[in-house]
Amino acid sequence: MDFLSIAIFISVTIFFVQYLGFFVTRSSKNLPPGPNPLPIIGSLHLIGDQPHRSMFTLANKYGPLMALKLGQITTIVISSSTMAKEVLQKQDLAFSSNRTVPNALLAIDYYNYSLGFLPIGPKWTAIRKTMTSFVFSNNKINANKHLRMEKVQEFIEYCFKCSQKGEAVSIGLGAFITSLNLLSNTIFSKDIVGWNSDNSREFYNLVRNFTMEGGKPNLADFFPVFGRFDPQGIRHRTAIVTTKLHIFAEKLVDERLEQRKQGLVMNDMLDVLLDSMETNPEDMDKQTIVYICQDMFVAGTDASSNTVEWAISEAVKNPDIMRKAKEELAHVIGKGKTIEEDDVDKLPYLRCVVKETFRLHPVAPFLIPRKVRQNDVQLSGFTIPKGSQVLVNAYAIGRDPSIWESPLEFKPERFWNSEIDVRGQHFELIPFGAGRRICPGLPLGLKMVHLMLGSLLNSFDWKLQGDIVPKTLNMDERFGMILQRAEPLLVVPVIS
Repeated sequence: MDFLSIAIFISVTIFFVQYLGFFVTRSSKNLPPGPNPLPIIGSLHLIGDQPHRSMFTLANKYGPLMALKLGQITTIVISSSTMAKEVLQKQDLAFSSNRTVPNALLAIDYYNYSLGFLPIGPKWTAIRKTMTSFVFSNNKINANKHLRMEKVQEFIEYCFKCSQKGEAVSIGLGAFITSLNLLSNTIFSKDIVGWNSDNSREFYNLVRNFTMEGGKPNLADFFPVFGRFDPQGIRHRTAIVTTKLHIFAEKLVDERLEQRKQGLVMNDMLDVLLDSMETNPEDMDKQTIVYICQDMFVAGTDASSNTVEWAISEAVKNPDIMRKAKEELAHVIGKGKTIEEDDVDKLPYLRCVVKETFRLHPVAPFLIPRKVRQNDVQLSGFTIPKGSQVLVNAYAIGRDPSIWESPLEFKPERFWNSEIDVRGQHFELIPFGAGRRICPGLPLGLKMVHLMLGSLLNSFDWKLQGDIVPKTLNMDERFGMILQRAEPLLVVPVIS
């Protein structure tokens, strides 16, 4: 027998054993139900490039707690609010302590500093405390109210100029610039991108490419043996994007260090972090600070801007909904007048529109995947084996017909007399996650989304470019860590 024949025989034997082993594991460890896997690929052929949709369809057949063999990886998919509560709250420590780090992020050190991917431990606790104490605390958020008003007003002024010229506005880009400059003023006390500038579009593309590549189905994740080879080039592309973001953040930190040597103190978030580095160098160093800033560039901008873009998309597609929202704004605020944050509490329909956007277009369709690292875990009578990754499909939960009437329709009125909220207590709607891993930026994100959306709707009427009829507006998605529109929303603001 020649070398090639031996290699083929060994390969086939290994894959056959793995294939047979999954059935043995399913039987002996009492895995949840799921489709029978094919040799080698498991159930990858059922997933495709829209896994949130595919797994939603599979859950309708196999149930809200489902086991899939994706290549070599056992994946547990949660598709109901009841199961989500078990994983995110009742057994939080077992399921939320560790996250699955995609192969795309292994080429750089980002995952060792990001709150999203760090395991719960001393470093995670220190960074989380920094974020909640100095960036997202109620006192800090309230103190920066004037900044949010200023940045949203700049967005409105930009739209006004476009309206005068009859030009379309990219809602996603505009919301991104607004969110990014708000964060940059909080961290660095200055804008870092401008309107109608090349650097704003470049930064926007960097962040969106990062979240897209980081969430893209990757053979290196399903077959760890291929990890070092990066067969699809995803890790290489992600490393390029992340390195650019890192260099940009490091440059800003270095500039501040030089300013501090000259006695200039801004008393912003960066100064607080640098003070902490000087007094507690064991908990905070320059590299950690750079990565915190980088993490905020990504997590603090794309989520809010995507939500606003989806909300305006739905309002344009459903003129009756836009009319109701604008009528409420005109009655409570006054047509075309500036919205204050305190006004949001008096705008129940606007809040319903935001909740419905989160339901139908969740920011992160799978939240961030968990990994069972320590021991097997019992869940609803089934065994979740050590080493499994666990996906909470927020996309599927938002379309669960046992919870939502007409779940595929955009109906803000469903929340009119509902107590369901997005702050992690009601598992029917968890766009920010829940439990100890809930997004620390939730309070700021909600304020920005309501303020931007309300201001855009109260200041202008909106029409689609060209001859596009609202009902035919393309609402396709592009899957990634953040669920983006497949096509950017371009709409013309009209002063009514």
